[in-house]
Amino acid sequence: MYECKIVDLTFLESARNRYKAEVEIEATPEQIFESFENADDWPRWATPIQNVEWTSPKPFGLGTTRTVSMSGGMVGDEVFIAWEYPKRMAFCFTACSKSMTESFAEDYVVTPLDNGKTRVTWIMAMEVKGVGRVTLPIFSPIMKIANQWMLGRFKKLVEANVKQAAQQKPSTDNR
Repeated sequence: MYECKIVDLTFLESARNRYKAEVEIEATPEQIFESFENADDWPRWATPIQNVEWTSPKPFGLGTTRTVSMSGGMVGDEVFIAWEYPKRMAFCFTACSKSMTESFAEDYVVTPLDNGKTRVTWIMAMEVKGVGRVTLPIFSPIMKIANQWMLGRFKKLVEANVKQAAQQKPSTDNR
């Protein structure tokens, strides 16, 4: 594993390579965080992710760690640099199996809306080195589209989870 520069929340605004996606989900912020905390949900919507292993026990919070295995043999060790249940969570890589990753962070802001939905804003930020400095700018337009597409998959997953939970809820109607 190669050490990555550990960053703070300011990196999410200052990084040269930033990708922002937003979606409105018919779910509560708590239901959205339930999916964030479920290791099995991540590979279902974030297609590069193959496995998520929480390496810190619950309750999760600032300083929580996990390891994420991705396609192409990439593995990232992460630490959470923000955790404000059910409003925000952000993490950064502490180490990565690929040497071209200098810094990497993601931020998820969860905002309840007046229409009963919740907005999720996802920012991915990174700095790369070596050949990545040449190739990443070429793929940036694709990254923006892919992240919005994946966040759409997250919306569908959460809404399906909410619907399934509602169907499994025992009826209190005595008719």
